[in-house]
Amino acid sequence: QVQLVESGGGLVQPGGSLRLSCAASGSIFSINYMAWYRQGPGKKRELVAGIITAGTTNYADSVKGRFTISRDNAKNTVYLQMNSLKPEDTAVYYCYAVVRVSMSAQAYNAWGQGTQVTVSS
Repeated sequence: QVQLVESGGGLVQPGGSLRLSCAASGSIFSINYMAWYRQGPGKKRELVAGIITAGTTNYADSVKGRFTISRDNAKNTVYLQMNSLKPEDTAVYYCYAVVRVSMSAQAYNAWGQGTQVTVSS
């Protein structure tokens, strides 16, 4: 079993910044891809940003230039630096990882429990 534990959410004013962290623990052989998703009130869950082991990233158009995803492969941890936050960024943010527990095992999708980010004055 692999667990993803997020931290760093909270309440911030428009224009402010937050940094989310997500640490993976358990029986891990490799994590090929890590990402952040979010689900706002009454909305579908959407991809915010993703990063592969080699460091290539992808972002939703709505966060490009404001959010930065990074990862520490040695610590199996992914970060999301969020700057210039807007009220529409308000959502529960979920960590996601594609995990392999051994060389021969199939990769599977793991999710964190989510952390609330609220952008409001």
